[in-house]
Amino acid sequence: MKSLKLTTILAIIAVLLIASCAKVATPTEPSGANTTEKTLVVWDQFYRPVESSVMDTLNREFEAAHPGVKIQREVKVLEDLELTLPLALTKADGPDVAQVNQGRNSMGALVQAGVLLPLDDYVAQYQWGNVFSTSVASRNSFSADGRVFGQGSLYGVSPTAEVVGVFYNKDIFKSNGWKVPATFEEFEALLKDIKAKGITPISFGSLDGWNAIHEFSSIQHLLVSQDYINNLTYGVNNVSFDTPENVQAAQILLDWSKAGYFTDGYPGIGYDDSNNLFKSGQGAMTITGSWLTAELLTGTDQQFGFFLMPPYSGKTAMSIGGVGIPFSIRKTSLEPELSAEYLNWMISPRAAELWAEAGMLPAMNLPADTKVDTKGLFGDTLNAWNTINKNNLVGHYIDWATPTFGDTLTAELQKLLGGITTPADFAAAVEKDYSAYLAEQSK
Repeated sequence: MKSLKLTTILAIIAVLLIASCAKVATPTEPSGANTTEKTLVVWDQFYRPVESSVMDTLNREFEAAHPGVKIQREVKVLEDLELTLPLALTKADGPDVAQVNQGRNSMGALVQAGVLLPLDDYVAQYQWGNVFSTSVASRNSFSADGRVFGQGSLYGVSPTAEVVGVFYNKDIFKSNGWKVPATFEEFEALLKDIKAKGITPISFGSLDGWNAIHEFSSIQHLLVSQDYINNLTYGVNNVSFDTPENVQAAQILLDWSKAGYFTDGYPGIGYDDSNNLFKSGQGAMTITGSWLTAELLTGTDQQFGFFLMPPYSGKTAMSIGGVGIPFSIRKTSLEPELSAEYLNWMISPRAAELWAEAGMLPAMNLPADTKVDTKGLFGDTLNAWNTINKNNLVGHYIDWATPTFGDTLTAELQKLLGGITTPADFAAAVEKDYSAYLAEQSK
């Protein structure tokens, strides 16, 4: 995903902190000994209708359980959230709670700037260790100085889980006698067969840039080890991006493009538009995250399924996945305890059920007595997440690796798919970004 550069975020925050030195923090609620009314300002990026409805329900029920508390919700698309949040978190009237994207460029920068509250005390108070495994929690953890990713204090809790895989049109598959492939070799043979039938194999649009990372990384995760992905993402053990496996993954992606496996004119098609094309039946498959499930369950006469990118024959493989964008607390919030209660509500069994009913994967276990239908498309994604989670095959969003990695990957993938560079050039260019960051970190 596109993100602000770390240096830009820190510079802006410094200016705001200097400007606010002479100001006294003003409570957002009226003063007075008998005043019980409180306003909790919450920023989130659940702007799509289905997920926004879940948030509205959760907020109403939280208010009902906390008389006198009002949730002031502000909804932003992710790009706007990342742009405005660094400044807002330095202000006395900024959000008490906000979703903060994982990775060095967002959460790491904000931890380094000292504007997020470490949540360790609340982990013990609310027993969040029983909700999230250490592996999952590490994705929202940083050292106090924001330099070490994957360990240290917890700075956010995620209400949803994500797995990137392959959505497919069941109607198209059935009418052509195609089955879900069990191996990557079968998957590539299927791509060739679909193209020969005059159908778009993979609905894809690269105009927005970031989603091309998922196309590449879905292949990459079949070729590399879990230790490598962990080391690369967390910036430890001095691994390189310029490896035979990454060059091979880039070559496969380029081969798919040259073979016409993507939507015609895909460089000029946006992510949402390509999803709409797939939803309308224009494409046999699309490679993206489980967050698309809710949109595919309504407003279409097509039937869809989901499967993990299959491994090479005789091997196991990881899939890109993890937890969704977490909720964090502003360090200077006047209501840290209430904010922590709100975070606990966001990862409650009730929240898990609401997300599941909406067709989105909860990061928390569903209640034992749940009546949620776990069949169909949602069941496919739930089973996929449970499979990789249970078998320790949850990969990473590799654009978290450095503050500029997402931008670099996006730019270099555009060059690769545009025929400007070769797979070897791609790997070397991305490694230049990565090694420069490691060198800076070692100083």
